[in-house]
Amino acid sequence: MPEPRAGHIALLILALLLAGLAAPVIDHLRQRENHRLLEADWRKLIPERRDALFNDPSAPTAGNPNGDVPLVMFLDYNCRHCRAGDPIIQQALKNDPKLKVVYKEYPGKAPGSKFAAVAALASRKQGKYEPFHHALMAARGQVSEFSILTIARQVGLDVEKLKRDMEDPAIEDTLERNRELATQLYITGTPALVLGDEVIGGVPEIPALERLIAKAREKLSVDTVPDHHFAFF
Repeated sequence: MPEPRAGHIALLILALLLAGLAAPVIDHLRQRENHRLLEADWRKLIPERRDALFNDPSAPTAGNPNGDVPLVMFLDYNCRHCRAGDPIIQQALKNDPKLKVVYKEYPGKAPGSKFAAVAALASRKQGKYEPFHHALMAARGQVSEFSILTIARQVGLDVEKLKRDMEDPAIEDTLERNRELATQLYITGTPALVLGDEVIGGVPEIPALERLIAKAREKLSVDTVPDHHFAFF
């Protein structure tokens, strides 16, 4: 369906003004235009930041490390939508052996969020990130320092070593890079997914997510087809 022309929109708004219904429509049109501009920016910004998004060695990953489609998830362990999305991400990984997931810890201001993010990143030194990550995602209510360390013990982490590893300044550097990336990509909340050249707010249900992964895979395969040069003699 063709986009309405500016003149048509103006007439529509005038008619709605007379009917007292213009404000919601104006808001909708403004939001649609803002999203269109964001999409154009993302198509430029994501390729420019590809290494930082997909190849940062400090970022935990799951799935196929050499997968053809990387999916980045910005997350906060006190975010209920992140928690609801975790089983969906796990299912997508089970269904797609070529999928790589990159986790970007992006804690909000809720008490315990940053402590959880730092603890999760520190758990990599004991090779326990994935079980700890999923256990934190499965927690009920807001996580606190006490509950985070309790969960750490339950998944087999050496808690005293974890506390020492949490003091590594490299972890704060990782969180700062994640914050900078989020700001550059206009990400203001969690969960946020980066897939292909798009940023997706929230985690879609598995059928929709798999369609988006297939779309990203198709685009990547087109983008990587080499140019053919023909010589004429």
